Amino acid sequence: MRTILLAVLVLSTPAFAADPLPGKKCFHLDAAGEKAIGYCQAVRIGDTLHISGSVGAGEMKVAMAHAYDEIRQTLQAHGLSFRNVVKENLYTTRLDEVIRNQDLRRKYYVDNDFPAATWVQVQRLYDPSLVVEVEVTAVFPPGK
Repeated sequence: MRTILLAVLVLSTPAFAADPLPGKKCFHLDAAGEKAIGYCQAVRIGDTLHISGSVGAGEMKVAMAHAYDEIRQTLQAHGLSFRNVVKENLYTTRLDEVIRNQDLRRKYYVDNDFPAATWVQVQRLYDPSLVVEVEVTAVFPPGK
């Protein structure tokens, strides 16, 4: 019995894994760079847009502005704004500096329409010169 179950699982897994996810759409800001690393700047599935981590280097205020500006660019390319963002994950090598510059976010999340958020300090990011990476999930309004 165990052998038959294992054989069924082994035989069915490749077919399942090979099927693309219907409706999954990849969006690139920098197709060559993103493909070289192996990711999409954003992926839409249904009414949800998952935006990959947008990054910044150098002084924290400048780095955060760069990351949020890139997110805004991706949102706008999809006809969305920060009002559509429902979840934000921020990773930084300098959490105290993010906290000192948190007012910068207010210019993006207008009228304090903030998403659920998680901020985490990490040892390093993909490129050691980076100090912040922000990823968000946004939701499309009905019919869009």
